[in-house]
Amino acid sequence: MSLLPEPIVSKLVLDNGVTIATYDWLLQTGQKSRGTVLLVHGLGEHIGRYAHVAQHFNQWGFSVKGYDHFGHGLSTGARGGLLTENQLLDDLDAMIVLTRKNMPTNEKLVLVGHSMGGGVVGRYVSLNPNSADALVMSSPAIDGGLNVIQKLLLSILPRVAPNLRVGNGLNPKYISHDTAVVSGYASDPLVHDRISARLAKFIVENGTELIASASRWKMPTLLMFAGQDKLVSPAGSRAFAASAPSCVEVQCFENMYHEIFNEIDQTQVFAYLKTWLDRTLAD
Repeated sequence: MSLLPEPIVSKLVLDNGVTIATYDWLLQTGQKSRGTVLLVHGLGEHIGRYAHVAQHFNQWGFSVKGYDHFGHGLSTGARGGLLTENQLLDDLDAMIVLTRKNMPTNEKLVLVGHSMGGGVVGRYVSLNPNSADALVMSSPAIDGGLNVIQKLLLSILPRVAPNLRVGNGLNPKYISHDTAVVSGYASDPLVHDRISARLAKFIVENGTELIASASRWKMPTLLMFAGQDKLVSPAGSRAFAASAPSCVEVQCFENMYHEIFNEIDQTQVFAYLKTWLDRTLAD
């Protein structure tokens, strides 16, 4: 893949004083635009890890915007914390408004979220079914199952200490079969392992609500997940798929770990995604 320009990193200051770091991967001069993709990342990471994903979209004719969640990456906030229970949804709404503001009115908007980000974009679309033209959820955190850390966090802490942050209990070696990806993740200074009781509560309840809304789905959606995922149970994606109508296309990559865009066989993931986009957004 040819090298493309580095992202333009900016700041979005919200009404509550929070500063969100935004990233723009622009198309090359003279390249025909097919629309804009808004990328939403997962727990503990940052959108800078998605540069290669953005480059694929650029090559397919899409401008790309991304951002770091509150408490993540270059954005402000305690690592892994939340100010309010619905902050991630509110921040996504602000990013969609910003993205729409800078798009031609006739261009299409595609939301793409991974892991926690997949759950966030999915839940947002369930509440705002006309907010975009298409949705992609990658290994979304909608499993509803609780690990030991989450059980502790959700038993009493949301009531007595919603801002208490602990380790999220995720083992980095299971993000990908590619050891270079695992090593890069472990040494990345912008990656953290913190999660607050309030954030844990949001992730679990958000997933439950998302699965419950599947039967009413209207937006063209691609749900991709990993069959060997040990960080987010594939059962959540399968439960959503079982209730969803035909506007939702489902693809399980049976032999992959959680980060399907970072797997050794990622070529097949991007190929499947491109085929779906070409078919879904055909003029």
